[in-house]
Amino acid sequence: MSDVCSAKGCKAGVPAELAADHMCVLHFTLFVEQECTEMRRAAAFSEPRDERQAEFFGKIAGRGEALIHVATSGYPMTDEIKARILSTLLTLMNCRENIDRTAKRHSADRRFVG
Repeated sequence: MSDVCSAKGCKAGVPAELAADHMCVLHFTLFVEQECTEMRRAAAFSEPRDERQAEFFGKIAGRGEALIHVATSGYPMTDEIKARILSTLLTLMNCRENIDRTAKRHSADRRFVG
């Protein structure tokens, strides 16, 4: 842990697993949750495409994998940060389910309309 978080004013250390993102665990979870919100919105208001859905699912899997590596790496964390990681993992799972459901709804709508 030689890096310091890139978020403005944050002096927290960055775990090795998040070094590529230059964010501490807290700011990474906040970033992921914001990203999930944007993906849900994009899926809801645009015509679903398989490539776009695959891109979202890849991003979700990558973020989840990074969080799991941090959680199981032995990096010292407070109970609050551990809870935050679990909450963010749940957000990722819900996001994936929501995007999948939205795509199925759009598909059903096209069948009934045309």
